[in-house]
Parts: sequence; structure tokens; C-alpha cells
Amino acid sequence: MSLNEAGRSIRILIVDDHPILRDGLVSLIAQQPDMKVVGEVASGEDAVIAFRSLRPDVTLMDLQMPGMGGVDAIQAIRSEFAGARIIVLTTYASDAKAVRALKAGAVGYLLKSSVRKELLDTVRAIHAGHRRIPPDIANEIAVHAGDETLSEREMAVLRLVAGGQANKQIAWQLTISEDTVKAHMKNIFAKLDVADRTHAVTVAVRRGIIELE
Repeated sequence: MSLNEAGRSIRILIVDDHPILRDGLVSLIAQQPDMKVVGEVASGEDAVIAFRSLRPDVTLMDLQMPGMGGVDAIQAIRSEFAGARIIVLTTYASDAKAVRALKAGAVGYLLKSSVRKELLDTVRAIHAGHRRIPPDIANEIAVHAGDETLSEREMAVLRLVAGGQANKQIAWQLTISEDTVKAHMKNIFAKLDVADRTHAVTVAVRRGIIELE
């Protein structure tokens, strides 16, 4: 593969809080004559700062990081640089996380387990102006496209359910009545198409709607 049409390498910024993963990405990219890593940072805050100074062609963005997460970093970067080309790198094959990242402005979504096989082609495709979403994730998004999303309060209730809290404890923590908690649970069951609390938590975690602490 030769250099791109502009006569220079694809300039890549890596954003991930795991040094070993960053090292692996740097090593993989270093073998490509049409790519080079121009920066690597470990947080969303640093990603925004690095993007401003480096103006990379493609950014590889982790979602789960201390402080500012990947989705917020994508939103911050895209609000300043509408043409930013950002590929999400994540361990999560869940539709809710993918949707949030894509709505924030990501144009690619790649599972870390697929990096060695698919990263280089994905980077080149994104740099060429295409979008890349794994077929299984795209299918999940399509399957749930018509689903009603959980409200912030419903997600707060479900997180407490996931933590083993009973309705009375949830009501106390959220300063609402037990009847209101029950109404929220009824809505959650309907939106997730489940019949009990355990199944609700299982589905919400699998789809990336909530995360277990």
C-alpha cells in the first residue's frame, strides 16, 4: 500500500487508558507505510486537547475511560471539528453503546477482539470517507431501532436494582415514592420486553444500556 492520494501517511491519534493496548496499536500501525501514529493519550480530556493540536486524519477512541469517557470526548471533538473521523474501539458488542457513540459523531465501530484482523482496513475506509460498523452490531441496532429508550430516571432505578436494592431502598435513595418506583419498573419491563427484575438487568447490561459497577 502506497501513501494516500495527498502524498502523506494517514495520521492517527490513539485514545485508550490501557498502555499495553496502545503499544499493540502503535506496533501494528508502525508496519504500515501509509499510516503513522501522531499521538497517544489515556483520557477523553487529553483526547480533546491532543486533537486540537495534532489534527489527526483518524482517531481511535476507547469508550470506557476514567474521567471523560469516549462518547463525551467524541461529542466535544466533533463540536469543534465537524469533519473529525473517529473510530470507536471497544470491548462491548452492544447496540446501546454503539448508538450513543454513533450519535455523538463516530463513523466507525470496531471491537478490540477484531483489531488485528480489521483495524487497518477500517482506518483506510474511514479515511476514504466511508463508515464501518460490524454486521452483528448493525443488526442489533436495526432490531432495536424502534424500541422506546429508557429515561434517565428509569436507568437510575435499574442501576439500583442491579445493585441489589429493593423498591423501598430505591425510593429512599431517589427521594420518590415506592409506587413511583413500581411505575418505573413497569415501564422498564415494557420497554425491554422482560417479565422480571433479573431479566431486565441482564438485558440492559448486555445491550450496554447500563453498566455494572
